[in-house]
Amino acid sequence: MSADPNSVDTKSTDTNPGELIRFDRVTKRFGDNTVLDGLDFTVDSGKHVTLIGPSGSGKTTILRMLMTLTQPDEGTIAVAGERLFPAGEKEVREVRKKIGMVFQQFNLFPNMKVLRNITEAPVTVLGMSRDEAEARARELLDLVGLADKCDAYPSQLSGGQQQRVAIARALAMRPQVLLLDEVTSALDPELVAGVLDVLRDIARTTDITMLCVTHEMNFARDISDQVLMFDSGRVIESGPPEKIFTDPGQERTREFLSAVL
Repeated sequence: MSADPNSVDTKSTDTNPGELIRFDRVTKRFGDNTVLDGLDFTVDSGKHVTLIGPSGSGKTTILRMLMTLTQPDEGTIAVAGERLFPAGEKEVREVRKKIGMVFQQFNLFPNMKVLRNITEAPVTVLGMSRDEAEARARELLDLVGLADKCDAYPSQLSGGQQQRVAIARALAMRPQVLLLDEVTSALDPELVAGVLDVLRDIARTTDITMLCVTHEMNFARDISDQVLMFDSGRVIESGPPEKIFTDPGQERTREFLSAVL
């Protein structure tokens, strides 16, 4: 796309009142490989949407674009009516404040104790007072079942505990949307259930919008309002989990689910 990001109107005008995320004709290529192919999709505020499909179908690329870790080659992306791409640096920083992400790897700061891991961004990015940030962090640690770990270093925690701290850290920024990228894939099997239970509680008790990439199909069935099946950079089928998991309309979806269920 040849448009100068600093000269475009960063307002997104074609949104419905409940829409939080919009991808409009988004294409991404890595060399000769087209990862996303003219992708159009939207996520409404407060909804829990899960992206499923084979590895390499473009799911994680979508999350990385929303975190501005990757840019599309073509198309536009908007969050809460504001352009994320194309947009200038100032606009991008403002939109990014609306988004939190939990990665496959926990990405905690190893030299900081748990409490500071959670408070650092609210204080430095949002300008929150240290006292307010710490009070919020303690509430979130209680939410994820780690109220007694404020003074621990990440190395003193299990993988499941580290991932729960990472979830608390993402929520500390009070994001409008929480991105979840295969958050249990790096965990030992016996630790997976605890992390998924925390996310189920968040989905059930908050109004936060969730966009999730996972191979945990039972989890996707439990928390999703909508499931999108990806293949070769396109959405080939979407619908409520009851429809997708019990009576998919596409043969490719049936093949994928038979392999992972």
